[in-house]
Amino acid sequence: MARIRIPSTIVILFVMVQTGFLLFMYARYSSFLPQSEEKPSQVHILILSSWRSGSSFVGQLFSQHPSVFYLMEPAWHVWVKMYQNSAKVLHMAVRDLVRSVFLCDMSVFDAYMPWKRNLSDLFQWAVSRALCSAPACDSFQRTDITSEMACKTLCGRYPFSKVEEACKTYSHVVIKEVRFFDLKVLYPLLTDPSLNLKIIHLVRDPRAVVKSREQSVKALARDNGIVLSTNGTKVEDSKYKVMQEICRSHVQIYETATLKPPNFLKDRYLMIRFEDLVRDPLSEISEMYKFADLSLTPTLKSWIYNITHGQGPGKKKEAFKITSRDAVSVSQAWRNVLSFQKIKKIQEVCKGAINMLGYQLLDSEKEQRDLSLDLVLPRRQNQFSWSSFNPKH
Repeated sequence: MARIRIPSTIVILFVMVQTGFLLFMYARYSSFLPQSEEKPSQVHILILSSWRSGSSFVGQLFSQHPSVFYLMEPAWHVWVKMYQNSAKVLHMAVRDLVRSVFLCDMSVFDAYMPWKRNLSDLFQWAVSRALCSAPACDSFQRTDITSEMACKTLCGRYPFSKVEEACKTYSHVVIKEVRFFDLKVLYPLLTDPSLNLKIIHLVRDPRAVVKSREQSVKALARDNGIVLSTNGTKVEDSKYKVMQEICRSHVQIYETATLKPPNFLKDRYLMIRFEDLVRDPLSEISEMYKFADLSLTPTLKSWIYNITHGQGPGKKKEAFKITSRDAVSVSQAWRNVLSFQKIKKIQEVCKGAINMLGYQLLDSEKEQRDLSLDLVLPRRQNQFSWSSFNPKH
C-alpha cells in the first residue's frame, strides 16, 4: 500500500493552528464564567493585635481614610454575650462574625445585640469615620477628620441599618481585632474566594504593653478571664498569665506566617512594630497603605503629624482614646514607670516574643534607666521577606 508522506512543516503548522483555535475557544468560554470566580471588588484588611499595643491608633490611621469602612473590635459583642467560654472556644464565632462584617452582612449581629437598635448600640461605633459620615450620618463628609465626641453627639440615633448601607459603598473594609490567638484560625478566610483578605500584624514591646495594661486593669478583667478560661470569673493579671498567652500568640502568628507558610499567604501578611511606627510615622504608614492598596492624602498627612507630635505621654483617663500625644515618649514611658523586678518577670514570661520580634532584653536597672540605650533592634535583621520564600517547601 502506498504511503502518503506529509512534510513535517505542514504537521507543525496544523498543530499550531489547532492549538490557537483551542486557546481562542477557552478564552471565549472563560469570559462567560460566573462573576463569583473573579477577584472581589472590595479589599479586606484585618488589623491583628492585642490589647494596649497601639492598635486603636493604627485603626484610626485607616478609619480616617475616605475610602475605608472601619469597625473597631466587632467581636467584642461575641465575648460579652458568651463570656463563660474560653478564647479558643470562641474563635469560630469570632471568625464567622468577622467574615460577615467583611461581606457587609450585618445581620450577624442579631445574635448579640437588641432587636431594635441604633448606631450607638455597636461597640466603639463613634471611632469609625464611616459611621459618622454619609450615608450612615449626614453630619460629616467622607473627607473630614472626625472626632469620637462630635460623632457621639450628632450620629448616635441613626438606625443600625445604616451600618450595612454604608459598608457597601466603600472600596476597603478594615477591621481591628484583638481576639484571635492563632493565625491558622484565619485560614478559611484567607482561602475564601469571596474575600480579598490581607493581614496587618501589629506588635509592641511586651514591657510597654504591661505598663499600658496597668492603666486599664478593671476594663480588661473580664477579657482576662476569657483568655485564661475561668468560666466567666474576672481576673486581674498580677502574675502575667494573660501576658504569657498574648506573647505566645504573637510568636505563633509570626512563626506561622514566616516559617514555611502556605502559599496563599504570599503578599497578604505584614508585621508592623508600634515602636517603628511612632519613630517614623509617615514611612511606616505609607508602607501599610501600599500594602492595603491605599494612597496617603495631604489631609491625612497633616492629621498624622499632629496626632503624633502632642505634648507628653497622655493621661490615664485617656487610656482608650486617640488624643494628640508625644508618640515616642509614649513608647518609652515604661522604662521610667515599671520597677526592674516587674521587668524581669515580664522578660521571663515573654522572652521568646521579645527576642523574635526584635527587642533587646535588659540585664540591669542601670540599662533600664539609660534611655540612650536603644532596645528596638533594626527591623531588617528580624523581618521576613517573601523573596526568600520557596512555595515547594
